[in-house]
Amino acid sequence: MGLMDALFGNGSVPERGAGRGGVYANVTMTVGNTPVVKISEKLAPAGREVYAKCEYFNPLSSVKDRLALAIIEDAEEKGLLKPGDTVVEATSGNTGIAVAMVCAQRGYDCVICMAEQFSVERRKLMRMLGAKVIVTPKAGKGTGMVRKAEELCAKHGWFLCHQFETEANWKFHEVTTGPEIVNDFSGKKLTHWVTGYGTGGTFHGAGKAIKEALPDIKIVLAEPAAAGLLASGVPTERNADGSPAVSHPAFAAHPIQGWTPDFIPKVLEDAPMDHLMDELFPIPGDKAIETASLLASKEGLLTGISGGGTMYAALETAKNAPKGSVILAMLPDTGERYLSTPLFAPIEADMNEAELEIAKSTPSFLLIPGEEPVLQAA
Repeated sequence: MGLMDALFGNGSVPERGAGRGGVYANVTMTVGNTPVVKISEKLAPAGREVYAKCEYFNPLSSVKDRLALAIIEDAEEKGLLKPGDTVVEATSGNTGIAVAMVCAQRGYDCVICMAEQFSVERRKLMRMLGAKVIVTPKAGKGTGMVRKAEELCAKHGWFLCHQFETEANWKFHEVTTGPEIVNDFSGKKLTHWVTGYGTGGTFHGAGKAIKEALPDIKIVLAEPAAAGLLASGVPTERNADGSPAVSHPAFAAHPIQGWTPDFIPKVLEDAPMDHLMDELFPIPGDKAIETASLLASKEGLLTGISGGGTMYAALETAKNAPKGSVILAMLPDTGERYLSTPLFAPIEADMNEAELEIAKSTPSFLLIPGEEPVLQAA
């Protein structure tokens, strides 16, 4: 096997240097067509193949870039947005970042409502993109930030994205994410597809497209073990517009940011669950964090806690699947969104003992705690 074969697998993807065959009119044109990457035997069980669809290759580094573009384009087509309007959304971060990106490109003002427990780097990214970020109390949970967004839109006449309710969400995945997966596995077996849910758009839309093309595929839907809303069997109480009326009784705090708010999204509830979902997989928070760390240190795949959770479900599914099974997991976003979260808690900014030993192995340019800095050795 030559170097290029080793790098690019079966040769179905372009070699480095080929370029993309043209230039893009604006950043939103780069959304989608994210790569699928094989997981090595360092993590994948013997006799099974495991792959990751890396959604952090989207321009603002998450799957929510698809959602934001879908909602804004749908509103524009329906005449609900005009130049100078203000777009509002309630989000744990990734959707807000994506909405802020699209608004910046389109010229809309953007206001994001976000509960205080979500990582501060997400707030800064949204503000960098020109958005105003309204932080809501942690005790209000996800429903609290949704209520705030609704109040602001009612008061000021602004446009609310309704990411948890709009059909534009899942329909975009049905014509992009799902077909991308089917096309990338053309001529190759795919036995299982594993995803979690935030709004449920990926599961609902991509799941429909994948099941239509590959009716025998098994779809595994993951949710936090600590917040088993679907597992509870209790539906979410809804307002007339489909938004949640109250917090779900099965909800409890969990570390998988972006997954499972304190209600079952209407986008998810509207999915044909009996047709799409073959297994509901509970994810322990510590396993999601551990697997995200392993993906980084063993595979060079820097994904967030939700990506770790999805991959944990994929690897466990692979262990129990027949030999020859091929499992694909979604990696929704980049690990860089989690610098202030438990994912990075063990990572120190200063040199550890092993790093200090390496530093001291040569005499020049030493920065040892409690000692004077050394430049050139005498």
